[in-house]
Amino acid sequence: MPKLSNDKNSVCSLAQKQCCIRSLNSIRCDSGVTSAKAGRSCEGDDGNSCMDDSYQVCCSCCALGLWMRRQGQGCDADLHLGPSCGHVFLTCCEEVEARSQLPLRGQENLKPTVLPRRGTYQSQCGYYKTFPYLDVDECLTHKCLPHQRCVNTEGSFTCRPQITCPPGYHLKSSGCQDVDECAMRKDRCGKDFLCENTPGSFKCIPKQKCLSGFTQDAHGNCVDINECSSLAQPCSSSFACVNTVGSFNCQQKVLVCNRGYHTSPDGASCADVDECQMGSHACGVGQICHNLPGSYRCDCQTGYQFDALRKVCTDVNECWSYPGRLCAQTCENTVGSYLCTCTAGFILASDQKNCEDINECDQKPCSQECVNMHGSYQCYCRQGYYLHEDGLTCEDIDECSQSIGKLCAFQCVNVVGSYLCACPPHGYVMSANGHTCTDVDECKVGSHNCSSEKTCFNLQGGFRCLSFDCPHNYKKVSSTLTHCKRCFFLLLALTLYTDKEYFCRAFAVIT
Repeated sequence: MPKLSNDKNSVCSLAQKQCCIRSLNSIRCDSGVTSAKAGRSCEGDDGNSCMDDSYQVCCSCCALGLWMRRQGQGCDADLHLGPSCGHVFLTCCEEVEARSQLPLRGQENLKPTVLPRRGTYQSQCGYYKTFPYLDVDECLTHKCLPHQRCVNTEGSFTCRPQITCPPGYHLKSSGCQDVDECAMRKDRCGKDFLCENTPGSFKCIPKQKCLSGFTQDAHGNCVDINECSSLAQPCSSSFACVNTVGSFNCQQKVLVCNRGYHTSPDGASCADVDECQMGSHACGVGQICHNLPGSYRCDCQTGYQFDALRKVCTDVNECWSYPGRLCAQTCENTVGSYLCTCTAGFILASDQKNCEDINECDQKPCSQECVNMHGSYQCYCRQGYYLHEDGLTCEDIDECSQSIGKLCAFQCVNVVGSYLCACPPHGYVMSANGHTCTDVDECKVGSHNCSSEKTCFNLQGGFRCLSFDCPHNYKKVSSTLTHCKRCFFLLLALTLYTDKEYFCRAFAVIT
């Protein structure tokens, strides 16, 4: 071991240097641990020659602890890592193990803490200025955050998360661990029970088992189980549960039902008796039975009313009870109901109450023209016909025999539906009005057969051939004329002309 000088300054300087080296190595070690947890590289930094490679050592040892825990191996494996590396290895491994255990409250990763402030009796390296050097408990003067607790370390301190463990767990450096209540107090359950530890609690297991229908009490005694109160439904609804030693019985319930009710098939309740379905009612003929809870009622059928005197149902005459309200035209009463009918010319509508008009003309009842009327029809005949007494057939009118006045000038000829006027077969033609006859002038139209020596004389309806000679002192006007003219200059002619015949001819030509 090297000798130290008695010079206090020399001793203090050496201690301060070692203190600083230790503090820097601690910071480097914390950085290595942080890098390992973050999954970064663990390569060292040779830039500072006054200290060893604490960063690489702590990073590698922490990474080894993390890997061991992920592989499912325990943190207590003896890997012969040495004090410094083993401490880092165990810290990282146990921290992962503490996070994996339940239940934990508010557990966080440990954070590197800054160096404490320089105090009156402290150096900045965390040691008192005495020899040999003593560690300073920074937790006496330093306060962590409210949710953290201060943990003093050699030459420094750490603020760790404040962890609150639930009942049945206690806090350790690795987190909340289960409390083994059975190991702490073996007689916790009593002499007749075995204590079995459970997470956060424990349970007592009887050393001996009871028979069926019994259970052990807190002292280990077998007591009877009341199945009637412990079981949800030990018996059906129609049976009552009776507890017995080690078992129970189901006894049939005795129900007394009121009149109109009977015991249900399961015997648990009273059910209504349907007198109408069973036929035990006293309803008469024509009555309808209606079941009621515990009883029944007799009603008359629709269209009947109850006769209280005779105790029977009698038919209701709806046509009398509701006159003019049931049917549009005629109401006919039937047994238990009624019918609506219609008069001639109408048919019952689909609602069986109203009446609709029948169009009789669709059946062509008339021989000629038919006009439908409300509830009936009317036959009409065309001009020249008259309606027969049957009101259906049309017969021809004989206008020639029934006419008051004279329809034709000569002859009336009856035809079907009308009449015609006829003229004599010779010497007349029908005029444009169709009623009168016009004489034919055979002499004018040249349809006569008179010779040239005779003169044609027209007559009504014919002609006559006449031989016509003028009297003395008269002369025919022309060969076609039938009249003569007198010669006025007879005396003059006799005086001047000796030829009287020549004179008359000349006079005729002049006139």
